[in-house]
Amino acid sequence: MTGRVSPVGAGAGAVAAQLAPRARLFPSLAAVYRAQLSRARVARIPLLFVATFQSIGIMILMRGVVDGGSEARAVVAGSSVLVVAFVALNLLAQYFGQLRASGGLDHYATLPVPPAAVVLGAAGAYASFTVPGTIVTAVTGSVLFQLPMTHLWVLVAVIPLSGAALSGLGAALGLLAPRQELATLLGQLGMSAALLLGVLPANRMPAPIGWARDLLPSTYGVEALSRSFGTRPDWAVIALDLGVCAVVGVLSLAVATWAYRRAAVR
Repeated sequence: MTGRVSPVGAGAGAVAAQLAPRARLFPSLAAVYRAQLSRARVARIPLLFVATFQSIGIMILMRGVVDGGSEARAVVAGSSVLVVAFVALNLLAQYFGQLRASGGLDHYATLPVPPAAVVLGAAGAYASFTVPGTIVTAVTGSVLFQLPMTHLWVLVAVIPLSGAALSGLGAALGLLAPRQELATLLGQLGMSAALLLGVLPANRMPAPIGWARDLLPSTYGVEALSRSFGTRPDWAVIALDLGVCAVVGVLSLAVATWAYRRAAVR
């Protein structure tokens, strides 16, 4: 009968059992996202406080150096996106590095879910986890530097797009690093780059460092948020910055998915 496995030596008329259909991307993505978000909520709340307090502390220190204007906007925007970098880049690199070293990828490889669902679900969960800290940092910085909060709704686009770009980069670093310790080191170096290149005003950097800043995925999210603090924001330029951030996010997540396939079969 259809749907039953034919025994060994059965007659030619026996019909092999039908396999279950392959899991679709979006239901699998939603399942992985919920599981990762639940795990992150328990294990990462203390680290989220650390990331938020770290960014607020940096703004307080910079308050004694920067008075206002474009430099103040850069400090607040960079400190806000730094929360995303700490969680989505640094912690995700450590998570996938640990997962690879402990053999946890073998568990995911046995699940009937597409590789993209595993990477996107984990990246989305870690990026979502940064929302409260980023908002608190942006509001605190706006009050500290007396910046207008009229256009802070731009965070609705900045957080997910910066989170996608940095999560993809963090996942790729964790999956491509040959050792767990190296994945942790790379994640911390990436967060340090986001700190130095994102928080410090661009006009005070030497030209070579400015070029490195242009290569950092979070730079364009920082620029978009920084421009939104102006009295008359140039929305076309802001949209361009967010568009670049979106493209980088798609590319980094694609690389992370490839890295997951590569690591899962080894």
